[in-house]
Amino acid sequence: MSNFPFRRLQAELAEMIANLPAESRLPSEPVLARRLGVSRATLREAMRSFENQGLIRRRQGVGTFVVAQVPVIDTGLEVLESIETLAQRIGLSVKMGELHVSEEIATEADAALFNLPPGTPLTRVARIIYTEYRPIAFLIDTLPMDILPAYELNGAFTGSVLDLLLRRGNPKLSQSRTDLRAIGATPEVARALQVQRDDVLLSLEAQLYAEDGRVVDHSHSYFLPGYFRFHVVRKVSGG
Repeated sequence: MSNFPFRRLQAELAEMIANLPAESRLPSEPVLARRLGVSRATLREAMRSFENQGLIRRRQGVGTFVVAQVPVIDTGLEVLESIETLAQRIGLSVKMGELHVSEEIATEADAALFNLPPGTPLTRVARIIYTEYRPIAFLIDTLPMDILPAYELNGAFTGSVLDLLLRRGNPKLSQSRTDLRAIGATPEVARALQVQRDDVLLSLEAQLYAEDGRVVDHSHSYFLPGYFRFHVVRKVSGG
C-alpha cells in the first residue's frame, strides 16, 4: 500500500471526524469504504490510529462513534503565534510535558541556514504539549547558542520558544517562513505522541527571522490532526 494515498485517506478521515459533533455515529464500514474508494481492510487500518488517539470508539454490533473532544485549535498561518496563545484564546488548557534540551553541533546544512561555521554548538529543544493528559503536539527547535543558551530554559519555561524570545525582546523578530505538510510519524515522533509509526500528522517546518534578516530558529512541529486545523486567508487575484 502506497504511503501517500494512505495518508490522504487518514487526512480525509481526520477532517470528517473533526467536523462531526460528539457521539455522532460514522457511516458503516461498507458505506464509508465505498464513499472513500478504499477496501474495508484499508479503512480499518486507517481508523485504528484515530481509535488509538481517543477520537473515536467502536461499539460491537452498534457502530463507530465520535468521542467528545476538546475544542479544535483552528488558526490561520498568516500570523505566527504559540500553541499557548492559540489555546488560551479558545479556553483550552495546555501544558508542557517531557522537555529535552541538548547541545548539537552544526552540520553543513545548519551552518548554511544560520550563517555559522560548521561545528558551531547549537541548542536543541524538544518537548511534548499535552491537554487533558493527552499529547497533542511534539515541538523541536534548533537555535544558535548565542540566541538561546540552555540555561535560559529553566523552571519558568512553559514550552514556547517563540514566547520566550518575544518576552526577552532580543533579537527583534520580524517574520517566519513555514512549510505545511501531512506526513507519516517517524519512530521518535510516534513515541512522543503515543501513535503508531507512519500515522498521519500535520507537520510545520519553519525558519524564524530577526529584523536583520538572520535566521534565529529552525523548528519542526508535529500536530495530531484531530486537535488542530490550519488555514490560509488569500486575496483574489485582480480583486
